[in-house]
Amino acid sequence: MAQDNNTYVAAIDLGTTKVVTLVGKRTANGRLQIVGFSSTDSTGIKKGMIQNIEETVKAVEKTVREAESQAGVKIKSAFVGIAGQHIYSIKNYGYITLGSEETEIKRSHIKRLIEDMYNIPVDTGDSILHVLPLDFSIDNVKIEDDKPIGMLGRRLGANFHIVIGKTSSAKHIEKCVDRAGVKVSELILEPLASSKAVLTDEEREAGVALIDIGGGTTDLAVYYNGIVRHTAVIPIGGSIITQDIKEGCQILQKHAEMLKLHHGYALMSMAPDNKIITVPGIGGREPKEISMRSLAGIIQARMEEILEYALYEIQMSGFANKLTAGVVITGGGALLKHIISLIKFKWGYDVRIGYPSEMLCSESLEHYNYPQYSTVIGLGLMGLEYIDAGEASPCTTTEFKIEVNKTEEFAEVQPKEPKQPSKRTLGMKITDVLSKLFAEDDIN
Repeated sequence: MAQDNNTYVAAIDLGTTKVVTLVGKRTANGRLQIVGFSSTDSTGIKKGMIQNIEETVKAVEKTVREAESQAGVKIKSAFVGIAGQHIYSIKNYGYITLGSEETEIKRSHIKRLIEDMYNIPVDTGDSILHVLPLDFSIDNVKIEDDKPIGMLGRRLGANFHIVIGKTSSAKHIEKCVDRAGVKVSELILEPLASSKAVLTDEEREAGVALIDIGGGTTDLAVYYNGIVRHTAVIPIGGSIITQDIKEGCQILQKHAEMLKLHHGYALMSMAPDNKIITVPGIGGREPKEISMRSLAGIIQARMEEILEYALYEIQMSGFANKLTAGVVITGGGALLKHIISLIKFKWGYDVRIGYPSEMLCSESLEHYNYPQYSTVIGLGLMGLEYIDAGEASPCTTTEFKIEVNKTEEFAEVQPKEPKQPSKRTLGMKITDVLSKLFAEDDIN
């Protein structure tokens, strides 16, 4: 199916710390142009799973309406991410008989084989989310390049990586999105979406592990020879680091989060040993002084635990020794200072931070090229592929005007308009707040 540069795609990332809605379209050179974008705090989701329907619906409605207002279109469907500790994967082999005579293998045969895999038995309460081919065989002979189309044979077989999750979790997501007036076009495993946004074709070919450290979960995907070999969702993320800081320093949650974001080091040895941060006291009490080295020690201890879980999953994939391109780390957790040094020190892999810049147009790069947006941008990119392949319909209806009074109640969280660079960004506003809350002093 030909690409339509006027086709809009919508994506929704339901995260533990934030809910994000994106509206975009493909540019003439095949990149994604973001025309509507909204993010708000998430209070109804824990460890990637919906715990409060009403709170989640409010967040989805809020971001959807804002994204519609910016894009000037009505969102009727969206591609939505799914994660959580209920996600697991299995390997399975399947085959179909092509006939008694030698038959040319067509794309329709592969599609039929994949569809058959969706019918294999799984545990009660589970459902299959993705069926990903690993390799193909014709008449029990493995195809080295995994491209059987056009070849002749009587039987087509394949090994599959099958991603499975709880049916109830998927239905909760569909219910929340539906109550916001949007239909779910497709539920997409979040590490696959993040991989789409930040990995290059060369990295997938050489062998790479993608680690997306979010607020409530850490998602992982291992690629080799251009194919997904392993996926996993680890039920801990950046939020637990914030909780450790809160308890270890005996401060408020909001102050712990600010300490992590603006003064946190993933490697204790790299933190200044002669600096302290002054944190406002609770209820008029005396301010607290916290050593940056002590703060880094709290962060490193928990980050090492998260990375150990990720390394275990990489080893379970069977490709730990074949990751020529090493590790790409993304998500909000990738912004911790010296996290690259920590991973190199612990594992010895080559490491880089993954930004969703591979497929973003230049107009969108300035405003949205941040690791914490990798998942929602990847969902948009995968959504465009579904639409181009004819497997999903465009996500929006015709353009329309939205009255100003419909969006006034959300004005305080609207992101910066691409064509108005003079507006203050959210990062600038956070910096202003921090300058009032924190004072960093040298220890003499």
